Amino acid sequence: MRSLVAILFTAILAWIAGIWLPWWSVAVAAVIVALILPQSPGKAWLSGFLGILILWAVAALVVNLRNESVLAPKMAAILPLQGSVGLLILITALIGALAGGMGALTASLFLRFSKKI
Repeated sequence: MRSLVAILFTAILAWIAGIWLPWWSVAVAAVIVALILPQSPGKAWLSGFLGILILWAVAALVVNLRNESVLAPKMAAILPLQGSVGLLILITALIGALAGGMGALTASLFLRFSKKI
């Protein structure tokens, strides 16, 4: 249950931060959530990863649908994706998810290390 709450809060906080801050603010959002809702390092990484993965996949899909799928096929054709828009959205979401997962993992390991001191 704590993991689901962490996934939801990570996505919400990253979405709010993304309005004003650069793309890497997703890692900061994951750090904040992992500090507020402590979990084991593996669960923290997974929560940060899934929260941002879902957020960025939905955001990329919404942007693609709002511009009537004009830009994504062109970007997928430029990149070595054989024009696959779905693969472009997946890669986009994975890049953000890795940043979120690493941010949450860093916070979790920091909490674990600070308890030992």
